[in-house]
Amino acid sequence: MRDVSRLAGVSPMTVSRTLAAPGRVSQETRARVLAAVDRLGYVPDRGAGSLSSRRTGFVALIVPTLTNPNFADTAAGLTAVLGPRGYQPLIGLTGYSATEEATVVRAMLSRRPDAIVVAGMHRPEGTRDLLARAGVPVVEIWDRPEAPIDRAVGFSNYEVGRLAARTLAGLGAARIAGLGPERTGEARDFRGEERLRGLRDGLAAAGLSDGLILHHGRAAGAFAHGAEAMTELLARGGAEAVFLVSDISAFGALMECQRRGVRVPQDLMILGFGDFEIGRQCVPRLSTIAVDPVEIGRRTGDLLLRLLDGEAEQPTVIDLGFSLLLRETTG
Repeated sequence: MRDVSRLAGVSPMTVSRTLAAPGRVSQETRARVLAAVDRLGYVPDRGAGSLSSRRTGFVALIVPTLTNPNFADTAAGLTAVLGPRGYQPLIGLTGYSATEEATVVRAMLSRRPDAIVVAGMHRPEGTRDLLARAGVPVVEIWDRPEAPIDRAVGFSNYEVGRLAARTLAGLGAARIAGLGPERTGEARDFRGEERLRGLRDGLAAAGLSDGLILHHGRAAGAFAHGAEAMTELLARGGAEAVFLVSDISAFGALMECQRRGVRVPQDLMILGFGDFEIGRQCVPRLSTIAVDPVEIGRRTGDLLLRLLDGEAEQPTVIDLGFSLLLRETTG
């Protein structure tokens, strides 16, 4: 740092301030310091800096997978907000496994993150206790818990399912199916389960049967899951409309319909969730219930920065809602 300060013609304190809080120095000073950093190849020792500042400069982000574009987009939105303030996400993947989530949480806590962001609200009490005692801001995302550990940014997956039921019933369908992953085993998609629970209650409210809500395979993360689930549904006699808990599964189901000569939407309407790019480009285009994954990341980042700055009076739950996008697979 002394070498950088001599080359840039500023004090070591100014170098430290530039790297830790670039917005607190002038643009001209920042440019000189960063030019010196680049020329000398200087990398700050965050471990040593954290001993005095009590900040490590990273935020733990724990999600099931990054093969789902929505979680990747959330990570991008979070990074876009945290990066300019000197924070970087350290990402841990759980594979939808409660056991792996507990392992990842312990590993993250051992590195003393400045904050923790974790997907979902359903987890064993032991893991919940670990997060509650972490001593740093904890934000649960992609769900809307009634009693979050600390804070939450997301939406109600249950209400997504109720909207799906109202929508398909309103389009004239009486035999409405729901397709999602199994509810047993180590790897479970609790958010998808909540969507199907909402669908079940929505069908009951409309006076319709929930006998075609099927649970097939592991947590939805592959096109094949939707194709296999659609095969099972068609073997049971099919339906007039179907809601799938993810656009990834919905696209697989759509392809299976095309292979079997099932016309969409004439023979079967399909509604997905997530508004993935593939659903906007496939033929026919996929009807879906959309959320904004980047905005979830951005709002989470904004909330964390305020909490880390000591602004404790922040909302406990930020509900970003969702929207219905009816395209060609529902007619």
